Amino acid sequence: MTNLFSSFDPSSMFNLSLNWMSTMLGLMLIPPPFWLIPNRYLMAWNTLTATLHSEFKTLIGKNISGMTLIFISLFSMIVFNNFLGLFPYIFTSTSHLTMTLSLALPLWVSFMIFGWINNTTHMLAHLVPQGTPALLMPFMVCIETISNIIRPGTLAVRLAANMIAGHLLLTLLGNAGSDLSILMLIILLIAQILLLILESAVAIIQSYVFAVLSTLYSSEVT
Repeated sequence: MTNLFSSFDPSSMFNLSLNWMSTMLGLMLIPPPFWLIPNRYLMAWNTLTATLHSEFKTLIGKNISGMTLIFISLFSMIVFNNFLGLFPYIFTSTSHLTMTLSLALPLWVSFMIFGWINNTTHMLAHLVPQGTPALLMPFMVCIETISNIIRPGTLAVRLAANMIAGHLLLTLLGNAGSDLSILMLIILLIAQILLLILESAVAIIQSYVFAVLSTLYSSEVT
């Protein structure tokens, strides 16, 4: 069990900790296409960002001036880091709570500060769902307050846990390959490829879920 999570331990090279450098590798993939003739990669990325913009605009509703750009950037950063983590020997920064909490907590705190300062009545009304009996109101306020406070934690843990789970399964299956026969090794390789496809889908889905939930939380304070 001590070596089970060893793939997530910090490692160094030339006495330098290079783990978190992978976080910025995705930024290197963005600028070059903008200086070239529009290609399929750029057209696909523009289509994706336009689709996300229209969806986030619908979710936020009003006061959308520039807010969709924040969530599209958030989605882009997470999806780049998720995909980079699928490459061998590249540290998955989004599997670490330090990274995911650094994304979720400032967003949630800023939403709360904005909401309580500018829409205090609206924020108080959110603590008691419509149609709640008077006897249950104190309990509902406690429940809604707790559910509101744990939101950044659930966002961070959901992303980190999903990244760790898939990578850990791939690592465990890969470590078992040296002791298998040829037939079992072929089956293992097919399973690894299918898991890699699944992890690629999870990388996109978890980025989308993180961005959409952040959008929904922001729409509640406006």
